[in-house]
Amino acid sequence: MFYWLMKRVLVGPLLRLMFRPWVRGLENIPGDGPAIMASNHLAVIDSFVLPLVMNREIVFIGKSEYFTGTGLKGRLTAGFMRGVGTIPVDRSGGKASEGALRTGLNRLNDGGLFGIYPEGTRSPDGRLYRGKTGVARLALESGAPVIPVAMIGTDKAQPIGKRLPKPMRIGIVIGEPLDFSRYQGMENDRFILRSVTDEIMYSLMSLSGQEYVDIYAATQKARLAAGVKASETGAPPPSAPGGRPAPDVQVPEPPQETPDPSVD
Repeated sequence: MFYWLMKRVLVGPLLRLMFRPWVRGLENIPGDGPAIMASNHLAVIDSFVLPLVMNREIVFIGKSEYFTGTGLKGRLTAGFMRGVGTIPVDRSGGKASEGALRTGLNRLNDGGLFGIYPEGTRSPDGRLYRGKTGVARLALESGAPVIPVAMIGTDKAQPIGKRLPKPMRIGIVIGEPLDFSRYQGMENDRFILRSVTDEIMYSLMSLSGQEYVDIYAATQKARLAAGVKASETGAPPPSAPGGRPAPDVQVPEPPQETPDPSVD
């Protein structure tokens, strides 16, 4: 109930006015049944913008820090996140992260939509980073299709470090569902998990037009935080997931707006 109140009354109308989101591929989201919405991650607002263009409720996982803040702001943030169904995840890994994925699996088993960012954290520089295999495990254990989602321009609206986004048009490109049923029962094979994850990341790269870097985003963030310049981080040259050659991709452009014929 609170989800739809936030989307349709309290927050959604303001976000639509600020970002005027354009979308392609909306028909790729099934009208019912479980599906994993696997998205690139450029800004905090990603989790709020995607639901604006969807007719179904979607639940994301979010870092546990959103739920542990202090003071009025911290309580409001935690309340908002819980209200829109965000599932907290401890990014330290191990059993904590496994618990969040179990919650996501339960959501899929109930026939819902579950949103996940395979990179595990926001991109530090707008590039697409190596995916973590949790998304592959979810796909193989649940049998749900994976729908790749490319957020376009949200990092321009809300660069890292900027709390309040600036109004500007942003986009969403939704790809065709990816079916991994051929790997059913192989969710404990790490090579299969990596192959599935790379296929998902390749689709995200193709949809978003981002340059791909074959290291984890968290690793790159740690290097930058340690004072290592971006040009000195030792990141591998641009390629494609799975070690394939990098294809020639372009960042999608928004559709041209049709002029109002009543205005000279």
